[in-house]
Amino acid sequence: MPRRVPETIPVEAFLDDVAPPMREIADRLRAIVKSATPEASERVRLGWRLLAYDLPIKRHGAFFAWVFPEKRHVHLGFPKGVLMTDRTRVLKGAGVTKYARWVTFVPGDQIDEALMTELVLEAARVAVIPKGLALEARPDTA
Repeated sequence: MPRRVPETIPVEAFLDDVAPPMREIADRLRAIVKSATPEASERVRLGWRLLAYDLPIKRHGAFFAWVFPEKRHVHLGFPKGVLMTDRTRVLKGAGVTKYARWVTFVPGDQIDEALMTELVLEAARVAVIPKGLALEARPDTA
């Protein structure tokens, strides 16, 4: 049976509905992800209402990051964030989700481009590590 391809829309059409302050943050985060991982593909995940980034390292790609604009803030997130090294302890989500971690920005926040690039590269590094990796192998055991 052929694999069902989910319906999608162009990224710009998705972002047209985002309020200007959140759009500005989302565009900055998109630029950071694209610059750090130019080989990554960007797509809209309609069901989750976010932009997903996949690396071409598995048959169907490896989902490693997202930009999620909401009404009051924008998240830069990582589905396997629990496996990431977070030397500055900026990632949120411990105690909220089992695997995912993220950074949240509101209008007026300074975006540390070097730090966000470091996190994106770290997310790309762990993208192929199985989710069920043993607890002792996780850098974040909080």
